Parts: sequence; C-alpha cells; structure tokens
Amino acid sequence: MIAFVGSVFSPYYAWGRTRPNVDPDNFCSLNVALYSRNARRWSMTERGRRLCHRDATRFNIGPSQLHWDGQALQVQIDEVCAPIPQRIRGHIRLEPERLFDFSTALDPAARHRWGPLAPGARIEVALDAPAQRWSGQAYLDSNEGDEPIDRAFHAWDWSRSRMKDGSTAVLYDMQYPDRSQALLPLRFGTDGSVQRFEAPPPQALAPTRWRVQRGMRSDSPVRIHEQLEDTPFYQRALLKSALLGETVTSFHESLSIPRLVSPIVRAMLPFRMPRRS
Repeated sequence: MIAFVGSVFSPYYAWGRTRPNVDPDNFCSLNVALYSRNARRWSMTERGRRLCHRDATRFNIGPSQLHWDGQALQVQIDEVCAPIPQRIRGHIRLEPERLFDFSTALDPAARHRWGPLAPGARIEVALDAPAQRWSGQAYLDSNEGDEPIDRAFHAWDWSRSRMKDGSTAVLYDMQYPDRSQALLPLRFGTDGSVQRFEAPPPQALAPTRWRVQRGMRSDSPVRIHEQLEDTPFYQRALLKSALLGETVTSFHESLSIPRLVSPIVRAMLPFRMPRRS
C-alpha cells in the first residue's frame, strides 16, 4: 500500500507539470495491491484536491483515509480496481515496533530523500471485500522529492530484509542518468541504531517478461520465491538470498525510469490508474 501526494507514477501529474505552478495536492492516490492466491486485486485511483484533505494526523483520499492515532496508523480503504471493477474495502492497522527519525539523500544534489518511519512493525488486516483477515510483520517508509524523478535517476533496485534479531536491512542500488552508480546499505536495529554494512556482490537476475532489468546483492545465488508485479517499467518480487550470514526472504523492487517516462507507457497508465476530479 502506498499513499501518494503528487504521484511519481501519475501520467496526469506528468502532463500537468507542463503548466506553471502545478499543485501536487491535486494529484493524490492510494495504491493498494493484494497478492493472495485466491484474491489478487490492484487499485490506484487518482483524485484531485477537491476530493482530498490532509493535516498533521490525517490524510483523506476520496472515500479512503489514513489516520495516525498516536500509537498506530489506521487505514480505512474503500477503492475500486481498474480496468475490471472490483472492490477493495476494509481496515488496516499498522503499529510500529519503534519510530525512526531518519532521512537520507538518494542523489548527489539531495533533491530526493528516503527514510523508514518504522522499519519493523505489526500489521492487522481486516477486509470485507475481498473477505480477508490476517496479521503479520510490516514496514513503513517515506520518499519525497523536489523535482521529477527522471531528472535524478535512470534506474534502481531496492530491497528490505527482516533479520533474525528483528532488525531490517535495506539495500538501495541506484543508477543516475550519466550511468554513475551509488549504493546505500543500511541496517535498522531494534534499539534505534542505523548502521551501514558491507554489501554483498551483485547477483544477476533474469529480466522480467516485460524485459525490465533487475539485480540483487547476495552472498549466494538468488532465487525468485514469488513474482508479485511485472509491468513495463516496474517489478516487485519476493526473493530468497543470503545477507549478513543469514538466509533471508527479501521484498525487492526494480524501477526503470526511461520506461516510466516514455510516451507509450504514460498513454497506457490511465487504463490502470483512472482519475476522479
């Protein structure tokens, strides 16, 4: 689940930025993806400023709402999938094990920043449509940028892994438009510590069906446990790999910026990302 203000993936925001003084609050959305074997659903309806409101503790996006109650993030979901209309409706509660006040730049000019708010958390999911009840481990982070993503990046691979001691290891492998690269390997401890670690060597992974290139750093060959998303510009998967002396299951994503900003892909996106103003 991702809540967007000025959605980085929005074709409407990209087209709107051709005009001066475009308002990012006019391009908000809540992306919800379910990967259950018996109920795979995906929704991302963008809504204009008239249908949204946010303050220090609450973010309303149309009929859906995120609310911080001082202890947990409470999410009320009421969304419709596209292009095949299916409902996603219910409640999610995410309680951090510990909150982190950490942010770091991702690009040399520091115009794009990332930081996990809760690298470790507990989640409770209660959906009416589709009917699902489950709980488990979760993760909550934040990205922000002062410019369009294609000005700073060419591609990236990102992963997070839950370690045996409860800490979370994150690997950010970034490639910039001039093809220079940067690596951000960080471990977030249950005691609030943030430490860099020596990342393993990169391991090649087969491209996706859409030919999106991807890789993962691991001390042994990487196995794709489950492919979750496979799109023309983005892939998301669960991987089995070796990190810091442990065998881990990693949540992994790859993003191709040239694919994202291509006119053909942007013309396709409204079929999956409708807009309500």
